[in-house]
Amino acid sequence: MYVGIPYRLLNKFIVVISLIGVGVALIDSGFTLSAWLQQVFHLFYLSIILLSFVTTLRRYIRPKIRLTVNKVAVFDLLTSIAILILLVLHFTELFQSGLSTPADGFIAIKIAVLVTFIREISDNNFSLNRAFLNPGQFFILSFLSVILVGSLLLMMPNATNQPISFIDALFTATSAVCVTGLIVVDTATHFTTFGQVIILGLIQIGGLGILTFVTYFSYFFKGGISYETQLSISEMTYSPRMGDMVTTLKSILYVTFGIEALAAILIYISVYDLAGMSIFERLFFSVFHAVSAFCNAGFSTFSAGLYDESLRFNYPLQLIISITFLFGGMGFLIVVNLLRYLRHRMQRALCRDGQRYAYQPWLLSINSRITLITSGALLLVGLIGVMMFEYHGVLAEHSSWYGKLVAGLFTAATPRTAGFNNIDMNALAFPTIMLTIFLMWIGASPNSTGGGIKTSTFAIAFLNTLSLARGQTKVEVFKREIADNSIRRAFSVMWLSLLVIGLGVTLISYDQPELDLIKVIFECFSAYSTVGLSLNLTTELSTFSKLVVSFIMFVGRVSMLTIFIALLKNRHERNYRYPTEEITIN
Repeated sequence: MYVGIPYRLLNKFIVVISLIGVGVALIDSGFTLSAWLQQVFHLFYLSIILLSFVTTLRRYIRPKIRLTVNKVAVFDLLTSIAILILLVLHFTELFQSGLSTPADGFIAIKIAVLVTFIREISDNNFSLNRAFLNPGQFFILSFLSVILVGSLLLMMPNATNQPISFIDALFTATSAVCVTGLIVVDTATHFTTFGQVIILGLIQIGGLGILTFVTYFSYFFKGGISYETQLSISEMTYSPRMGDMVTTLKSILYVTFGIEALAAILIYISVYDLAGMSIFERLFFSVFHAVSAFCNAGFSTFSAGLYDESLRFNYPLQLIISITFLFGGMGFLIVVNLLRYLRHRMQRALCRDGQRYAYQPWLLSINSRITLITSGALLLVGLIGVMMFEYHGVLAEHSSWYGKLVAGLFTAATPRTAGFNNIDMNALAFPTIMLTIFLMWIGASPNSTGGGIKTSTFAIAFLNTLSLARGQTKVEVFKREIADNSIRRAFSVMWLSLLVIGLGVTLISYDQPELDLIKVIFECFSAYSTVGLSLNLTTELSTFSKLVVSFIMFVGRVSMLTIFIALLKNRHERNYRYPTEEITIN
């Protein structure tokens, strides 16, 4: 025990110091500081990295600890080599430019400090204290914390080209973390590259959830997560089997970063000949839009979004982005299940005689089947509606039939919480606006980066209505009966969504009665479903209305039902039941 205490104390110390270092690096990047203070910060960064090497060595030379080669040891070796290379490059540049050169531009050192913090904090046991916070409260608090920190970061002078108010920063951070895409200031012109990187980070954290990152890093470095944490995650994701939590988290991260990386490569290829952009600008454009698309955020580094004259007729780009946000809105678990199903079908086709790849029933789960069918049906309905209502409207500027089809498909798919626009939203016909509101309200699928009431909720409500019309007392689909709890949850989500949206429309109309009502309704549906489409109303909102829309975005991301679960105390089921009574409905 005596031997273990110094290492744990050293680990705790480096966690605190590296956390302070991350904060100092953000201040160093966000503010224009004097040369002497930059040099002090520079020495502080180097001290943190030195302590990190000492801690890493201490981790492997402790007595009674057998040195083994595993994934953590490989990670430590690779990160140590990478940091050493960064240090060599850093000092080479420093000596070439002169020791008196300000140190604020050396990004490599700040990245090394961030890696140090992530490595050291992940070496601690991570557990949710259920006596202090229930899963719903922790989920809500994590989003609020990220939004507040993001707001402060966006207010730093070097993050913007001109000063931004706290309300506008709060609105932008909320929109990014809640992966909405509504903006009160132009992302392309108002924010610097540093500010856009902050927005990109908020989108990624908001899309996946901070708990996903923390839990996975804890598992990676510690080899497992506590039973209590697994139970909390399973409650937040409504997972039926707690033993699959770690596998699910790994699959989510691998699929997310894999699809984002592939999308970024394809986007870069589609814009390689875009005039007026350097290689770095094209790379940043590709990465930003790949992450924004998969997370269904709708943020763009172009003022007009994909409606910009240089992108409006780039149909390969629109197809890549639409496929990316459709995958992101499908739901992590659905995508993983679908990929496993497709892999199994391919293996069966290639190895017909192998017993290993024999037929497996229900490899494609009922959740996946309902989600895929509902998503496909809604996409088809949206495409038909847009082609009917806008063929001679906003689609008229596309001369070819292929161009109209791609633009129409994108316009039909983007209300499913993506938020990108490749058309003039103000020129939409009224039927298209109503169809878009309907599609926005339904939104994406469960456990995805999108919002809305979710496709499964709509499907269950529709199936329940059909069952009632047929005189059935049970909801059955694919030779399975839908649980009563799922039906009750679906209708609770639906009426709570309309309650929040209706309240938002009422408050905004009361505060700004001069605004067009249909635009206010569109804005509130877009905010609740975290879509990001707007009829150019967002910039006209007052301070109070911005706060209302921010609240709607937050509620739409975490869901009103989760807020109720977090606030209300659970009541245990009684051991008796009251007599059943029929209530007159219609």
